[in-house]
Amino acid sequence: MLRTESKARARALQLLYAWEVQGRPPFRQVADGVLTLYGARGRVWPLALDYAEEIARQAGRLDALFGEDVARWRMERIGVVERNILRLAAHELERGEVPPAVVIDEAVRLARRFAGAKAPAFVNGVLDALARRLGRL
Repeated sequence: MLRTESKARARALQLLYAWEVQGRPPFRQVADGVLTLYGARGRVWPLALDYAEEIARQAGRLDALFGEDVARWRMERIGVVERNILRLAAHELERGEVPPAVVIDEAVRLARRFAGAKAPAFVNGVLDALARRLGRL
């Protein structure tokens, strides 16, 4: 059984994906549509909504934060799923409330579940470098 926080990260990723593929309209507009579609109830969705809304608000800053660690890649060349996984994890690494090993492990799990075969190694490498640069590892 997955923890509430793990489920919330997955749902936040889904919200961020929907927001980005729709061209980044007002976040609440996208969230309302997704929440209606899923019939969102329980403890997971409010937490996911809080995560995703904060990350959407800070997307540009978070991209710049891990941008140094993907210097060989233009941001638009990174897949939408991978980019949002990196945003989620960069946000958590920066806040420092969750141990960095847990943040990275959760991000790699999301990449395994939602992204391509090479994504977990890519996500792990970028986040390891970011965590070290932030002094978290």
